[in-house]
Amino acid sequence: MERSGPIDALLEMLAAERGASANTLEAYRRDLDDFAGFCERSGRTLVTATPAEVSRYLHAQSEAGLAPASRARRLSAIRQLYKFLLAEVVIAEDPSHGIASPRRGRALPKTLSVAEVDRLLDAARRRIEGATARERASALRLHCLLEMLYATGMRISELVTLPRSVLAGDGRVLTIKGKGGRERLVALNRAAQSALERYLAMGEHPEGGLAPMLRTKFLFPSRGADGHLTRQRVGQDLKELALEAGLDPERVSPHVLRHAFASHLLDRGADLRSVQQLLGHADISTTQIYTHVLEERLRKLVLEHHPLAKRGG
Repeated sequence: MERSGPIDALLEMLAAERGASANTLEAYRRDLDDFAGFCERSGRTLVTATPAEVSRYLHAQSEAGLAPASRARRLSAIRQLYKFLLAEVVIAEDPSHGIASPRRGRALPKTLSVAEVDRLLDAARRRIEGATARERASALRLHCLLEMLYATGMRISELVTLPRSVLAGDGRVLTIKGKGGRERLVALNRAAQSALERYLAMGEHPEGGLAPMLRTKFLFPSRGADGHLTRQRVGQDLKELALEAGLDPERVSPHVLRHAFASHLLDRGADLRSVQQLLGHADISTTQIYTHVLEERLRKLVLEHHPLAKRGG
């Protein structure tokens, strides 16, 4: 059958030469069968389709409410088909050439509310209060890490690799080295300064368990191969703390705290350029995603609480 012939030939090639799985082949067939049906209704075939058919098809999919990611996947399947048919000299020109892929909406970063961050911090403080002598060092370290993450918006990789020399200044402002070796200043609030001081004080007491390690070059040392605490360990500790705070651990990670830092600053009137510098973003467009977080939060607020929001019409 002329409609399925080109599709069958492509799928045979994908299976034989690229080892495509049965699920992949089925997905290709489903998407290409849909496009073939559209071509038939337009009086064309897959072989005689023009760029106009491809564009109209994508437009029709958009009008039908198909998500950008799904439309992009279908266009990818169409491109694969015509690339194959061109190589097999079945067609002279690729009708999908130059067709722009649907723009995918950028996923909004996950974040936490101020109240949820407070619950995490409270849980970290409670862990210190209830810790045994052996557990106290780890509890103080986790509280310090949490306070510093939320106070500065540092990447977790930046935080765990901080050298002790970063404390050479007055302790309120740290000079850190981020992506691409770019240096920037981050400020510690009073809570973070206090947590850092309590953590460092443990090194003065041998029974605290940190004294041998605190003589190393890292601020958060470890006996592991890297010599410093790993981001995976911090992530695991934060998820355990989230459970203690009554939060879904899947919503809590070091990177989520970075997002919370940025969105909470903007929510309280900080300008975008300042937040860009604090986060160490090379391009302000990366920082702008947080304005969308605020817009989405405001939209939900109106939909949930405005007296007219639930009325029809």
